Amino acid sequence: MTTQKTTLRTALIAGVSALTMAGAANAQTPQDAEARIAALEAQLAALSGQIADLKAATAANVKDVRAAQSATTISLANARPTITTGDGAFTASFRGIFQADAAIYDQRDAGPLATDFRRGSFGDATENDRARDLGDGANIRRARFGIEGKAFGAFDYNMIYDFGGSGTEEAGKISSAWVQYSGYPVKIRAGIYAPVTSLEDAANNTGSLFVERASVAETVRGLAGGDGRAAIGLLANGERWNASAALTGNTVTTQTFDEQVGFVGRVAYVPFKGLDWLVHVGANANLILDPAASGPDVASAGGAVTNVRLRDRPELRVDGTRLIDTGNIDADGINVLGLEFGAQHKNLYVQAEYFNIDVERRNSALPDPEFDGWYVQGGWTITGEPRRYNIATAGFDAPRAAKPFDPKKGQWGALELGLRYSNLDLNYRSGGPGNPALPGAIRGGEQNIVSIGLNWYLNNIVTVSGTYRNVEVRRLSQGGTAFVAGSTPAAGTQVGQDLDIWSLRTQYAF
Repeated sequence: MTTQKTTLRTALIAGVSALTMAGAANAQTPQDAEARIAALEAQLAALSGQIADLKAATAANVKDVRAAQSATTISLANARPTITTGDGAFTASFRGIFQADAAIYDQRDAGPLATDFRRGSFGDATENDRARDLGDGANIRRARFGIEGKAFGAFDYNMIYDFGGSGTEEAGKISSAWVQYSGYPVKIRAGIYAPVTSLEDAANNTGSLFVERASVAETVRGLAGGDGRAAIGLLANGERWNASAALTGNTVTTQTFDEQVGFVGRVAYVPFKGLDWLVHVGANANLILDPAASGPDVASAGGAVTNVRLRDRPELRVDGTRLIDTGNIDADGINVLGLEFGAQHKNLYVQAEYFNIDVERRNSALPDPEFDGWYVQGGWTITGEPRRYNIATAGFDAPRAAKPFDPKKGQWGALELGLRYSNLDLNYRSGGPGNPALPGAIRGGEQNIVSIGLNWYLNNIVTVSGTYRNVEVRRLSQGGTAFVAGSTPAAGTQVGQDLDIWSLRTQYAF
């Protein structure tokens, strides 16, 4: 096209020169004038042809550009099929997560309920039995399939279905189904999704240091956040900061008379950062503003009971039994405030969080119970790869193997060693062993867990994780029929236990 423009310019100059010469030729012979006119006509004809060629070439180029913009491509990066339009305005990526866990629970041999006082959740005969003999075996923790992408350039979407479960696999449920407008610096998201509740929750569930979150972080996550949560929220981040807020309702598997109303908010900042190191600080709030009603709200009867409950498993779900549990608390709401700290230097990283949990009782002269919990954990990638800090979520994700597993090339992937200590105290005015509970007391139990793990990232898709846990549960019986009628130990009896857990997870995620 540049050559054509040059030729056109030359022709125009020649034409002007010819016209000038033609004007000067009036004084010359008629034969000379006719010759010059014939030459000028030839030049004009050539010029017209060049202009036509230029228009045709321009039209062809525009057509080629439009064709390129409308072309659709299919890619398979990291085994994830992705369809993308040529202009990038529409994408669709297929996602899949498969996590299979196997475990051995090393406990003291089980005895009869009348003499073996180890117990699980309140009011659950099955968990009372299982607490004395947690089931070795295997479980599909997550089996998720879905699609994510964007539409019209400014909208993002995500739809994931999950067939995994805790203790037993489920028939399937919605894990997420949301749409997000990203045309503003502050993104707007609505639908079914899990708002980020803490630093531990900010890590992708395929890339956290251990196969399950620290017990206190998981318990707090389930109050107003968690998978399958109806929510509408705002998200924003900069080069060193992240902020999010969401108003939440029930989860998709929960039906109540009046849906719960909750709030999840979080801010995080990186105050110090270097070439291969950084420091993270943050704070979070997880609130139940209006608990779900358990029945019709009959004013003459003082309103429907609005129960809240805190309980958790020993950081593994091959057996679904919970060993600590507050039971139902008729409450106006729950306020949880958390503090976050994280730091990374090359292939070393550490993070810690503390949570304070306040429960506001409803229509009661009893004192409001207060609980707390914390954890600290650290990781060392033996092969040198660092964990990846993601400012979009303000969390630490798994390292990428620099040399993916390939024995023929002498490559073995990445190895990461992890260590964690976690504490969750669900006791309030619990008193001492052998004593009845004080008025308003809650004997939910205190759980302390030491975890040592080794993660083997064969590549960006396949991971194998082995973990040892030493679990200590200290929990006193409420007495009466708190557990199950006929099987509740006397008030003040120790119903906790010590045990060791060995587990192995295989994961395939794309």
